[in-house]
Amino acid sequence: MGGRVSALQLESTHLQQSTNAAAHKTSSFMSKNLIVRRGQPFTIDLTFNRPVQASDNLKLSITTGSINIDLPIQIPSPSDAVPWSASCTLKSNTLTVSINTPVNAVIGCYAMTLSFASGWTGASSSLGNVYVLFNPWAKGDAVYMENEAEKNEYVMNENGVIFFGSSPTPKARPWDFAQFEEDILNIILKILDCSTDYKRDPKKDVSQRLDPVHVGRVLSAMINVQNDNGVLVGNWSGDYAGGERPTKWNGSSDILRRWMKNGPVQFGQCWVFAGVLCTALRCLGIPARVITNFASAHDTDENLIVDRYFDEEGKESSETSDSIWNFHVWVEAWFARNDIGSAYDGWQVLDSTPQEASEGLYRLGPCSVKAIKEGDLDLNYDAPFVFAEVNGDVTDWLMNADNSTKKISSNTRTVGKLTSTKAINSDARVDVTKDYKYDEGSAKEREIFNKARGKLAGTGFGARRSTVAFSAENTAPAPKPDFKGSFKYNSDIEVGRDVTFSLNLKNTIASDMSLQVNFTASAIVYTGTVVKDILSNSQSVKLGPNEENSIPYTIPFAEYDKAITADNMIKVVAVCIDEKGGKLLVDNVITLKNPPIMMKILDQAQLNKKLSVEITLTNPTPDEARDCVLTVEGSGLVKEQITIQVPQMKKNQKYVKKVEILPYRSGPRYLVVDFSSDKITDVKGSLPINVTSK
Repeated sequence: MGGRVSALQLESTHLQQSTNAAAHKTSSFMSKNLIVRRGQPFTIDLTFNRPVQASDNLKLSITTGSINIDLPIQIPSPSDAVPWSASCTLKSNTLTVSINTPVNAVIGCYAMTLSFASGWTGASSSLGNVYVLFNPWAKGDAVYMENEAEKNEYVMNENGVIFFGSSPTPKARPWDFAQFEEDILNIILKILDCSTDYKRDPKKDVSQRLDPVHVGRVLSAMINVQNDNGVLVGNWSGDYAGGERPTKWNGSSDILRRWMKNGPVQFGQCWVFAGVLCTALRCLGIPARVITNFASAHDTDENLIVDRYFDEEGKESSETSDSIWNFHVWVEAWFARNDIGSAYDGWQVLDSTPQEASEGLYRLGPCSVKAIKEGDLDLNYDAPFVFAEVNGDVTDWLMNADNSTKKISSNTRTVGKLTSTKAINSDARVDVTKDYKYDEGSAKEREIFNKARGKLAGTGFGARRSTVAFSAENTAPAPKPDFKGSFKYNSDIEVGRDVTFSLNLKNTIASDMSLQVNFTASAIVYTGTVVKDILSNSQSVKLGPNEENSIPYTIPFAEYDKAITADNMIKVVAVCIDEKGGKLLVDNVITLKNPPIMMKILDQAQLNKKLSVEITLTNPTPDEARDCVLTVEGSGLVKEQITIQVPQMKKNQKYVKKVEILPYRSGPRYLVVDFSSDKITDVKGSLPINVTSK
């Protein structure tokens, strides 16, 4: 007679992290956890004290939140794999279990437990956790993206640039997304669990995490601090006491770790919100890219028209809260829109900058880019606001001394210029304006604008809409004066130099003309908000028949030094009035350049081997620079930000510093440095470094 079969005992578990990570393209994560992408199987090895038998009744339970999946492990396994199924092969005492996840599995951290019964006894053992992410490589996943180069850029790339400045002079700043750095995935999942949606109904919220529409909308609310214990506190005042200047940040990891440790982080502005949101999306497997829209409208009353009011001295009034930002930055995420129809699949706008509430929370999107281009503003989510950002019309009004107003210009082409993102495999700028609107000046563009305005006029839509916007007075063209004007300036003016420019005026009629020119220059933040006036003056100008004349202006460094913010922006406005009462407003924003930072590596970059980097910078101002600080960081190169106190620097003095770093991850990396002093702040430099494994 055969002996009694001994009770089954689990002796060891091997989650095959390396093998699974290679198959699931998660090897870049700096984690010892098992991280997989949904819609494809992963395998684990279970070693027992004896060969497993069918009578042992093995069952694998996989649990996240209130969701529990029980998978019987059958021996022999059925040939047909179904969503959330487990199959196995047995070799001696080791059972290799292949677990199949569906393409619409809820993403998140799952606990795995094995239970079995042998005879009259039963037992269960924890097998550890598995992190399940979205899978842009799996057909059928809502985030599936066909092009391999696009997936490598929008999911796998940790380094990028974010464009800023103004449309005449777009600039780029480096950004380290760092989505695969240690602990970042856990922090992103913690952010989801801190959301208002989760607190209201945890079961419902977790069950909806299968849909990138829901996950993207939750993250867009959570990256700002409004309504919840979100990540970043916004500040556009120019005064950043008590926190970091928004221009100081070079990447997302430091911000996310500070939030995890101490709660909301001070301070952020649009590109910081966008950089962190892009990190969160890429980390979870949702393809994402950062978008910069120059001359971006903030239309508070949802009428697609930006009304700006100026007094006769050229100072902008607070009569309206509409505005035009020099640039605004948001994120596009790639996924299907099962909620509004497949015609709107593809890139979706998500924005964490807290501007206007959406369904009670400060968030924006996801909003289909295709819906914006076609003027379909009655679709989820927040389409009227995005449409106005890229294609609103602008009306400028002059406020007279008696508080009466007179329309001085209407412009259909001012808003939405050089809408830009980073190129694939390059830091070059790619213009995606045509994704958002038809060519300015074309009949199709006006057709779509009128269609969009008609959608807003529908009953009950656009709660913040102002009916004044559709009146004949507001939409009628403004009278044109008999002269033209424009500012001319050098786009390469550096901080520390005097700012020189001119106002060019042209008489368009064949008779003499006298003009009164009222000029103001102000330091602004990039949203256009005036922080401090720099200078103002008035003068009379005479123009002969059809004559063109140029008025020169100079703003010495000493006059703007204490006024200018870290945005390096000076707004110049001229209100020109002729003797007949013809009025023209001319405005522009001059963005000053920071001096370059030169960087070079002195050795070959190898994994876990010290590397010397030489950093060279110059004080470009006519004054001594004090309180000089240099910071160095970069995922894969510097685990903790390096801070270096730099001695006081005299006028035009050059400073050279050698810094030692220890690369801890191989592959293409970016070293990012930031230099600040009492004279110039947040001068950036970046250096691509390819780290070899040996």
